[in-house]
Amino acid sequence: MSALVLDGKALAQKTEEELSARVAAMKEKSGGQTPILATILVGDDPASATYVKMKGNACRRIGMDSLQVELPSSTTTEQLLAKIEELNANPNVHGILLQHPVPEQIDERACFDAIALEKDVDGVTCLGFGRMAMGEEAYGCATPKGIMRLLEAYNIALEGKHAVVVGRSPILGKPMAAMLLNANATVTICHSRTQDLAEHIRRADIVVGAVGRPEFIKADWIKDGAVVVDAGYHPGGVGDIELGPLADRVSAYTPVPGGVGPMTINTLIYQSVDSGEKKLG
Repeated sequence: MSALVLDGKALAQKTEEELSARVAAMKEKSGGQTPILATILVGDDPASATYVKMKGNACRRIGMDSLQVELPSSTTTEQLLAKIEELNANPNVHGILLQHPVPEQIDERACFDAIALEKDVDGVTCLGFGRMAMGEEAYGCATPKGIMRLLEAYNIALEGKHAVVVGRSPILGKPMAAMLLNANATVTICHSRTQDLAEHIRRADIVVGAVGRPEFIKADWIKDGAVVVDAGYHPGGVGDIELGPLADRVSAYTPVPGGVGPMTINTLIYQSVDSGEKKLG
């Protein structure tokens, strides 16, 4: 059996073409106003700076503007909250991204939750998570929402399937489990301290690796014919799952790189365009 490769890079490129047309239509309808994603970078972490740059480039590729806010590493919670409120009040800003992580003196959760729900295009607020989990309208966390879009694009059946999510972070594992549950999958959430982890994974029709450890999930834990989603990325181009031996055993898998990663930024931009369209009416 040759597995189906869930190509996130190709889907992201295809989606960008569609988003470009939607942005052009928005500009025409609004008399030339360009939708804007505001990105906030606090401090000088080089990896965070790279991610913010990539998000700005993605905006420009589809005709959006990126408002890049850079604050010093000495920024306080109060100063960051004031900047977020300023962006909330700016009618030209349709999405707000606070790049994680922020310096340790900042209350990151308070700052995430200060982002207006309609501009929470990265899906990081508690209110947005709660609404999503309850099946109400909200923007989903970008990585798990990107995974759901990828599975949908390749017509991967979820209803009635047993999905095991390995990882419980508030921006990946937990929302991933809620989204799969909303899609009528039966969901088990595991993590690095789960007892008999391999046995849980062996029963899974769908495995999502989101534990943040290189090749932590071994290939022989995964049953033949499963769908494998690797949301990790580590030096050397490996993810959270030992993918090498699986290409001829599973029914579908996301490559690393080129699977989940491109869908994360693409989903952020996708939801920013949606926010702009809603604002325009």
